Amino acid sequence: MKKLSLLLLAAVFSLSIYSCRETTEEKTEDAVEEIGNDIENSAEEAGDQIEQAADEAEAEIDAEINGTDDMQ
Repeated sequence: MKKLSLLLLAAVFSLSIYSCRETTEEKTEDAVEEIGNDIENSAEEAGDQIEQAADEAEAEIDAEINGTDDMQ
């Protein structure tokens, strides 16, 4: 009876460790995916800001060339 109890205890312990491992893997995969999404969103936002700054610089250069700049 003692051996059966120890065997059952070992089986339950093994299953609990296995299920925790799966949960950890899933959480890690989810975290990596979220990091990838954050990087992608940040890159898009930075690209939009660069494009906007380029457009503003182009407008300022055109104003300077055409003499419509409000600076004296």
